[in-house]
Amino acid sequence: MTIEPREQQALEAYIKLLTGKGFGPDTFVPRINFLNRLMPLLANKESNGREYRIAIETLMDSVDDADWPESLLVAREYYPFWINDLKAVAQLSKSATKDTLPIDWQPTHVALSSLWYSVDEEKFGTTDSWALKGYTKALRNENAEQTLIDTRLKLAKILLVRLRDAPDKNNKAYRTVVDSTLPLFEVKKNRRLFLVVVREFFHFWSGNPEAEKFILNSHTVSML
Repeated sequence: MTIEPREQQALEAYIKLLTGKGFGPDTFVPRINFLNRLMPLLANKESNGREYRIAIETLMDSVDDADWPESLLVAREYYPFWINDLKAVAQLSKSATKDTLPIDWQPTHVALSSLWYSVDEEKFGTTDSWALKGYTKALRNENAEQTLIDTRLKLAKILLVRLRDAPDKNNKAYRTVVDSTLPLFEVKKNRRLFLVVVREFFHFWSGNPEAEKFILNSHTVSML
């Protein structure tokens, strides 16, 4: 499949930004390799989020588990160039620094089945326990069925277990753990449920006083 001018121009603009920020070949090579696989999937597609998400979901099925965090990061960065969102590109230009890329930590690879059957026996510290209690209370306030609550809490606990060894407990670590855990879910509907949970639970984990507002919303979720 050939690379269309739109995708190539977006790539050139993306590389130009990274070059201006001081990134070198060690950054470009894996990014260009990933985008060279993505761009043919975008050819002749409308420039919108739906088409982009479909292309990413298709491509990620062939990406090694260990490469998911950085691949998804590149996908998020390339998107505003592809849709020619100048405001978002300007924002990326302000935030992109050599200190944030590439990702230099991710949780140890483990089978989902191992986590699933052991996580309920885990003990959590005060902060994590409060986040879990707040999430539970919010779900009950929405009259969620107990099976739904149990499943969501188990997924939140899996996330917390994976976060334990993170060098910093910040938004970047949270995102990295999510991206590293997604490929463990081979069934896509389970992967989407995990995405729903991590988006809901983030507000409790980060201490957002309005966290309950984000419970059981019907917004579309994606890996991006």
